[in-house]
Amino acid sequence: MIKNSKQLRDFEREYEKKQNRDLDEKYKILDAMYREAKYLGVFPLKNPLEGIEVDIKIAKVVNSV
Repeated sequence: MIKNSKQLRDFEREYEKKQNRDLDEKYKILDAMYREAKYLGVFPLKNPLEGIEVDIKIAKVVNSV
């Protein structure tokens, strides 16, 4: 269990800074994540606009601050 989320975020940031990945490697990671999401049934979305009203309300509140 993670008890100190700030410490974990700091660790992740530092870890990512130390990783010198080139663009090709980043695309391979992105492609693998997409294939996994497709395998799990997340993509393609059955209804891409489902829940858009909530997203619009949240965006209006965030942008008004």
